[in-house]
Amino acid sequence: MATGPLPPPITSSLISSSSNSHSTSSSRSKLPPLLSPSPLPRHNYQQQAQSKKRRELLLKGGLGLLPLALVESILKEPLTLPSAEAKEAVVGSFLPPSPSDPSFVLFKASAKDTPALRAGNVQPYQFIIPPTWKQMRVANILSGNYCQPKCAEPWVEVKFEDEKQGKLQVVASPLIRLTNKPNATIEDIGNPEKVIASLGPFVTGNTYDPDELLETTVEKRGDLTYYKYALETPFALTGSHNLAKATAKGNTVVLFVVSASDKQWQASQKTLKAMLDSFQV
Repeated sequence: MATGPLPPPITSSLISSSSNSHSTSSSRSKLPPLLSPSPLPRHNYQQQAQSKKRRELLLKGGLGLLPLALVESILKEPLTLPSAEAKEAVVGSFLPPSPSDPSFVLFKASAKDTPALRAGNVQPYQFIIPPTWKQMRVANILSGNYCQPKCAEPWVEVKFEDEKQGKLQVVASPLIRLTNKPNATIEDIGNPEKVIASLGPFVTGNTYDPDELLETTVEKRGDLTYYKYALETPFALTGSHNLAKATAKGNTVVLFVVSASDKQWQASQKTLKAMLDSFQV
């Protein structure tokens, strides 16, 4: 029986083309899967963590008492967190013995230590400290680094701690915050009670009550006058016992504070008083 001519064979290229066309058509016909909510970007988590840390530092540093506008501006600044290495800096490992008492070491602040000293906004100061104390890193938002050289509110210069003996900090305040007189002395600002009424919250870390003031002393050293204070502060964040010393030089008032809990005070009262007496600008 006669048959017609056979159709031409299908080449492999045609098979491949047909297969690809089918595959493309099939993939286009599929609906995309439902999208799950995208996770919060990593940088958002970091921003939230930094914001929380700023607020904690503001409260611990007593700066929650600052004007709202200033607090908001601080919260927007990049945060420099304290490093673990800085917290382990025992002063006896890098400071020289005190010439007046070798059982202490001598801290002389210089331009490498703080933003205000580098800006020339604070005059160099010094004090003695036991060699077992540790120098603590001051966070950027408390150091005044964000506002130098024209800060409108007080800032923390340096901090030191010893778990058994207490805490030390140097706080600087722009003179304009306390008086309009340029280059005023501490006497120009007012008597000791007036000065501590303005700076008391930076001694306690929260609030100041005049009833907490136990003793005031006026001391002359060189060309400067110093006001010295003893305070019993049961509700203070810094400690229930505080000793402070203040003077004015240039366009800044410098406040030296040593603090202790009841337990620390029993063991270190004499040491803390020696540290206070040694402070000078």
